[in-house]
Amino acid sequence: MNAQRTFVHVHLVSDSTGETLITASRAAVARYENLEAIEHVYPLVRTDRQVDRVLSEIEDAPGIVMFTLVDAEVLTRLQQKCADMGVPCIDVLDPLINVFAGYLNVEKAARIGAQHSLDASYFRRIEALTFAMRHDDGALPDDIDDADVVLVGVSRTSKTPTSIYLANRGVRATNLPIVAGLPVPERVYGAKRALVVGLTASPDRIVALRENRLLAMREERKGSSYVNRQEVAKEINFARKLCAENDWPLIDVTRRSIEETAAAIVALLTDRRYGNQLTVPL
Repeated sequence: MNAQRTFVHVHLVSDSTGETLITASRAAVARYENLEAIEHVYPLVRTDRQVDRVLSEIEDAPGIVMFTLVDAEVLTRLQQKCADMGVPCIDVLDPLINVFAGYLNVEKAARIGAQHSLDASYFRRIEALTFAMRHDDGALPDDIDDADVVLVGVSRTSKTPTSIYLANRGVRATNLPIVAGLPVPERVYGAKRALVVGLTASPDRIVALRENRLLAMREERKGSSYVNRQEVAKEINFARKLCAENDWPLIDVTRRSIEETAAAIVALLTDRRYGNQLTVPL
C-alpha cells in the first residue's frame, strides 16, 4: 500500500530570476519520500508593492520560505513577517557566501542578479545554444571539430534535449541518429577535437518512448519496425557495436535524467582535457 503523500507550501522569493532557489528547493524535497512541494515562485522582487504581494501570499498559504535577496529593507521586511507568523525563512546563499568571504578574506559584493551578468560566459552559452539548434538531428557542421561533442544513438535516446542542456553549460553539441544499415558520415570518424559519445537505452524504454511519440503525433505504425521490440533491439546492438569498434564512450540513459547524462558527458570532456582515466557507468 502506498504511503500517503505530504504536501508543503514552499515560497521562493528572489530579486533575480529565482532559478537558484528552484534548484535548491527541488534538491531538498527530493531527499524525502512521499513529500511534494507546492511551489510559489516570486522572481524580481525589488519594490514595496512586490514585497506586499509576497507577504500576503505567504500569509494565505504558510510554509517554508526560501530567499535570495540583496536589498536590506526588503530582506528585513520578509524576515520580520515570517518571524511574526512563525514560519521558517531561509537565506539559501548567505552561508555559502560567508564561507567564501571568510576563507578568501574579501568583502562580498551586493549586486542583484550578478550571476546573470552579460559576460563572456553568457554569450558563450547563447552561441552554444544557437549551434545546437542549427546542428540538430543529423545536420552536422561541415567541420565536425567546430563541435565540442557529437552525440550518436538510435532514435529516442534523448540526443536533442541533452544537446540543448549541454549548450546551457556552454558546450557546443551536435547529434546524429544511428540507423541500422545506414553509414555514418565519414567526417564523424575523422573528428579530432570533438568528442563522439554514444547514447543508448533498453529496448523496452525505447519502444515506450516511440509509442508515446506516435500517440502524440496521432500516427499509426502498428507492427512497424519502429516500435517492434526485436527490431529495436537490433538497432541498439548495431549502435553499441559501432561505438565499441570506434572506441566511442557509451552512456546508458535508461534510468538517467538529462542532467545526469550531461554531467557524465562534461566529466568525459574534463577527462580528455586533463588526461585522466574516467569510467562512466553503463
